[in-house]
Amino acid sequence: MPRFFLEKMNTETPVITGTDARHIGFSLRTKPGEILTVCAGGTDYKCSINRITEDAVFLDILESRLCAAEPSIDLTLYQAVPKLDKLETIIQKSVELGASKIVPVLTRRCISRPKDFAKKLERLNKIALEAAKQSGRGIIPEVMPIIDFKTAVSQMSETDCPVMLYEEGGGRFSQLETDGKKSFSLLIGSEGGFDPEEAEYAKNAGINTVWLGERILRCETAPLTAISILMFITKNL
Repeated sequence: MPRFFLEKMNTETPVITGTDARHIGFSLRTKPGEILTVCAGGTDYKCSINRITEDAVFLDILESRLCAAEPSIDLTLYQAVPKLDKLETIIQKSVELGASKIVPVLTRRCISRPKDFAKKLERLNKIALEAAKQSGRGIIPEVMPIIDFKTAVSQMSETDCPVMLYEEGGGRFSQLETDGKKSFSLLIGSEGGFDPEEAEYAKNAGINTVWLGERILRCETAPLTAISILMFITKNL
C-alpha cells in the first residue's frame, strides 16, 4: 500500500498537495477509490482517494491507529562524520531500525571534514524519507546540520540514557539502566574512533561508555549494531 507523510493531518478535509499529489496522480496513475496510507505525527491513516486534481489528492479517512512500527523510545544517533557514502548507509539503516533523529558530529579524528555539508542535507534527508517509507515508519527522522563534539555531549546529557561507544573499554549494554527511560542517545565514532580526551570529557559529563568487545567494527557497522541492541533490550525489536 502506498505510504505518504504529512506534518499534520486535517481530519475534516484530508488532502495531499505538492509533489506527492503529482506523484500519486501522474506517476502512480492512482484512481479514485484506491487505498493509501498517510502518516502524520506517528499515526497511520488508512485513506480512500475521493478525487484527484492537477495538484491535489482529496481523501476520505477510513480508519486511523498509532503506527505499529514506531519504537516506544526516542533514539537520537550522534554520528561522527565518516566518508559521505558511509554516512548515507548509516542514515538509511538507522532509520529502518528505529532512530528518531541523526546528528552528524565533527570530532578530532574525523577524516571527512565536508565544507559544503549544508548542500548535502537535502539529499541525506531524502534518503531518510525513502527509508521511512520503505520500513513503514510513522515519522520521518530528520538529519540535522553538523555540530561539534562538545555540543553533541551537551545535547546528549539532556536525554534519559546517553551512550558513547568507546573502543578502549567501558561497560556492556546489558549493564545499562533502561527501565522506564524514554529518550536515548548514541554517540558513535568515525573511521578514526575517539580521542582519549574526548572520551574523558564525555565520561565527566555523565555519558555512559559502552564497549562492544574485542572485535573492531567499522564505523558504518557500529551504529547499526548499537541501535539493534538498544531496540532489543527495550523490547522494540
